[in-house]
Amino acid sequence: MAQESDDREELRRRFAEEARAERPDLALLCLLVAAEADPALDMRGIDEAQIELDRLAGLLPYGLRGGHAWASALAELLGERCGFEGSTADYRRLESSLLHEVLRRRRGLPILLSVVWIEVARRAGAPVFGVALPGHFVVGFGDPDERVLADPFAGGRPLTDQDAELMVTSATGERWEPSSLEPARPLETVLRILNNIRAWAAARPEQTAVALWAVDLSLLLPSHPATLRYERAQLLVRAGEFLRGAAEMEEYARVVEDVEPAVAEAVRHSARAARALLN
Repeated sequence: MAQESDDREELRRRFAEEARAERPDLALLCLLVAAEADPALDMRGIDEAQIELDRLAGLLPYGLRGGHAWASALAELLGERCGFEGSTADYRRLESSLLHEVLRRRRGLPILLSVVWIEVARRAGAPVFGVALPGHFVVGFGDPDERVLADPFAGGRPLTDQDAELMVTSATGERWEPSSLEPARPLETVLRILNNIRAWAAARPEQTAVALWAVDLSLLLPSHPATLRYERAQLLVRAGEFLRGAAEMEEYARVVEDVEPAVAEAVRHSARAARALLN
């Protein structure tokens, strides 16, 4: 058990270090997230997953030019030949958010399939970026001002800007904002993956441990919502760690009391209730 704890601490140290790198490695960060869920995934397994991404990149044609050519080549390789795609059933599986499992199963959530596309294309020299549409993640090629969009979840189906707008409004009912098409930064992508894992665990009360490590990793990112600290405290209480949870609630209350005194008082009330559970 002590060795397992040390290994986890080392993986988290590497995650925090990579998250603060000048150019964070998106694939490595996703694999370090996966290692939290799968204790069998060690550094050797992480290296093997990176090698698989290298191998796939080596299968792309040489000399591609322009966004349309890159999008078509990725769709032919990953969508048609390799069978990377998604289905509604993938939303019910934690494996759909773990990069090494997505590489193995060739199934996953839109954002993880997009990570595969991004990392394979990047290794081959493509001008590629993620596009974090509300409710659905896709990829773009070329200059962001003249982007070519593709949907890896649908095997690489081409998308126009109008397709993307309809996809967002149909799925979320939200007002369309052109800023949704701006390139997503790697750390934004990782935080969104962790948010998906937290949402998966929230729907399954028996998965508190998964929700807790997803919050812990989110807190290691340089930028994250402050409310995650309160969520972590609530998860500790749910896991039976009443004193630790109460202490973290009180710390969060101290942070927010100057700007949200009512919230701070409500959080302190929750801390007192958590301590009372010990009696």
